[in-house]
Amino acid sequence: MLSIIRITKDKGPFYQIDFSDGESLKVSEDILVRYRLLKGQELENETIEEIKKNSGFDFGLQQALNYLSYQLRTEKEIRIYLKDKEIGQEDRHKIVDRLKELGLINDLTYGESYVRTNMRLSDKGPKKLAMQMQQKGLTPEIIEQALEQYTFEDQVENAHQTAEKTYNKNYGKSQKELLRNIQQRLMTKGFSSDVIQEAIEALPKETDPEEEYELLVQQGDKLWRKNSRFESKKRKMKVKQSLYQKGFNLEMIQRFILEKEEEISE
Repeated sequence: MLSIIRITKDKGPFYQIDFSDGESLKVSEDILVRYRLLKGQELENETIEEIKKNSGFDFGLQQALNYLSYQLRTEKEIRIYLKDKEIGQEDRHKIVDRLKELGLINDLTYGESYVRTNMRLSDKGPKKLAMQMQQKGLTPEIIEQALEQYTFEDQVENAHQTAEKTYNKNYGKSQKELLRNIQQRLMTKGFSSDVIQEAIEALPKETDPEEEYELLVQQGDKLWRKNSRFESKKRKMKVKQSLYQKGFNLEMIQRFILEKEEEISE
């Protein structure tokens, strides 16, 4: 038999009970009232074990409710959180079941909310969202159902906005390289090839030839200086290769090289 030597208020709706053998136990206010726990009270070991068993579930449930008060959580997130709080496995299962009964855990509701939020506030495509939801513990079936909200038209609109921003920020590159970069960016964002094709359809496909050539000259001059250590033939070859990889057409590249050769011969 042990006696209670101290009861002190802890964080939130919890109290710490100190026993005569030096052991401490954290319990909720509900446990305190249910067992009518008071300083100086003597308890049988069986009663203490019963309190411990009930307090684990009660403490874990209160912790989970507090965790859920900030935002929606998936079942996996709740289980990890309770494990980190050192709640026993049996109590974790009971707590999750109780939260489901209360409607506070619902992975489909979470997934649908997650998709709606990202449709409005992010530039992520469905593949990216699916991967992130999978990491949060949602099943493939729930992910597929949640993504039904993200229509093809919504995807095209979001992808097009990202494409326009990328297009405007990357002035100075060849048209071919710019469109290639946009396609790659949209792919990494999780959009399908069909959506990407539709999204870039409204972007300018051609530029004024002279404007394109001016961009080539800007890039070419840098490359010409960069490769100045090589002999003439190798220098021209490396500049041509680099400009071609950047998406400029061969006719313009040849024009640039001829102009450089004329400068050298003058």
